[in-house]
Amino acid sequence: MSGPILPGATLGVMGGGQLGRMFIHAAQRMGYFTAVLDPDAASPAGRVSHHHIVAEYLDAPGLGQLAETCDAITTEFENVPSSALARLAVYTTVSPAASAVAIAQDRAAEKAHFLRCGVPCAPYAVIDTPEQLAAVDEALLPGILKTTRLGYDGKGQARVADRAALAAAWADMKNVPCVLEKMLPLAAECSVIVARGADGQMVHLPIQRNLHRDGILAVTEVLEFYEENMPAAQVASALEAAKSIANGLQYVGVLCVEFFVLQDGSLVVNEIAPRPHNSGHASMDCCDVSQFELQVRTLTGLPLVQPRQHSPAIMLNLLGDLWFLRSAQAATPPWAEVLALPGAHLHLYGKASASKGRKMGHLTLTGPTASAVRATALQAAALLGIEAF
Repeated sequence: MSGPILPGATLGVMGGGQLGRMFIHAAQRMGYFTAVLDPDAASPAGRVSHHHIVAEYLDAPGLGQLAETCDAITTEFENVPSSALARLAVYTTVSPAASAVAIAQDRAAEKAHFLRCGVPCAPYAVIDTPEQLAAVDEALLPGILKTTRLGYDGKGQARVADRAALAAAWADMKNVPCVLEKMLPLAAECSVIVARGADGQMVHLPIQRNLHRDGILAVTEVLEFYEENMPAAQVASALEAAKSIANGLQYVGVLCVEFFVLQDGSLVVNEIAPRPHNSGHASMDCCDVSQFELQVRTLTGLPLVQPRQHSPAIMLNLLGDLWFLRSAQAATPPWAEVLALPGAHLHLYGKASASKGRKMGHLTLTGPTASAVRATALQAAALLGIEAF
């Protein structure tokens, strides 16, 4: 890239889900044209983009059309084949790089990268063969067995208490390559979203405290700089670790780094996502620069400015289950009552139908103080049928 790619150019995204949709909105707001490659003709991002190439992610003609159309291309989910990104990079600017996405797609490679960067993660063992299964250190049990590839939102993993349960779980996973992680005494979970430019400049969003239910993000609190801030030492440790991981990858783009907060207050890194992340959605309503604008800026080589948080915020993830709380048939949640609450910002993703466990949207609550936001968020949760937190 010889200079910034300025508004008026065309930006592409591999993947047509909600993260792609929000990237498209940010790019269009800044004056860019957009293109999406996704096999679903009704994909959320494809519905709002100037161009929608309906093709599989390894389809050569589709990739050729995307490369010819776009001045720069990014991705909206980590399971886009890294080989497709490498092929596109021959013809146009691509970020994040295929090499970084490939590491994020493989838990064993990901953990090895954390250790190279000097960032602690849970003790673990790689299990690719029966011999490695038999050699697992007893100290790693009880633990969590995770497939090295294609696991997300709690899928592709199982808790195992002993060797018998470990062997059974590996058999249930068809003996695919896995990582066994030792279960640690957790106090909380948090995440950091950083944006790194090709010149190495890096900025970050406020640290986010996260609550997961059934392996899916349910609630994110973004209360940094307010009265319910995380301890300063934890914030500094998380930021330092996230930046070390991004620098180690020579990363260009938006990167989410998820952490476990242990009961002694220390942090261990859980995983990375080479893209914007659910936990960063509140930035659209509580910061002057959102994670999606940062994605546009890193992709195009525009200057990075440190986002400023202007309001405390809590985000509620809206799963398809909410459409079925009142009847067996899908019924629209009470949006009018929810939007009557002060500081309520509703984001629906344009998906044609709701199903249980499907991410349909999110609701962000903002306000003048953390206590006010929490009270309003609990009201919203009660109206929607979301468990209190």
